[in-house]
Amino acid sequence: MTTVTVVDYGLGNLFSVSRALEQVGAAIELSDSAGVIDRATHLVLPGVGAFRDGMAGLRERGLVEPVRRYGESGRPFLGICLGMQLLFEWSAEFGREEGLGLMKGGVEAIPATGTDGRPHKIPHIGWNELRLPPSRQAWTGTPFEELKPGTPAYFVHSFTAVPAEPSDRLADAYYDGCVISAAVGRDALIGCQFHPEKSGPAGLRILESFVRT
Repeated sequence: MTTVTVVDYGLGNLFSVSRALEQVGAAIELSDSAGVIDRATHLVLPGVGAFRDGMAGLRERGLVEPVRRYGESGRPFLGICLGMQLLFEWSAEFGREEGLGLMKGGVEAIPATGTDGRPHKIPHIGWNELRLPPSRQAWTGTPFEELKPGTPAYFVHSFTAVPAEPSDRLADAYYDGCVISAAVGRDALIGCQFHPEKSGPAGLRILESFVRT
């Protein structure tokens, strides 16, 4: 059985993420210990809330460098929602804030209007379809491999990642025409802006694929 280490830094939706991972056959280790993270074979960085608070939670527990080291190690790593945003170099939320820098690019506010100029609700909440970005022909070899473009996933967020490298875009979504980075990925490093643990069978398939990696 694969043991998945879930990082506890004070902002994660730990129960629902852990329960979903257990449902797909993983053993769960919740931890705020640098030593445990260094020894992990599969790491999940969950999160709900503000980017600044997320980085502060990691710093207060001495976890910034251990999580960064893990992300550079090539071992399976999944960031969820805020956890995905923290993978990037910076966020513009509440002023520019430095992130983990594991992926090039930053995090910006979702535009307040759709491409038609009409205001829309922020945060972006609810089900939206996962789409292949222009840089990808398929999801082969990724945790999304078993999904078809157009599969719905559940989102709750006001900010979106803007990868500097188009090849790091794993899945997109469109909110009134505005492009949302639904998922990013490079090798074993994966981030989901949506909540796979709240996205029904499709979300569980993504988690199961991650656990099998």
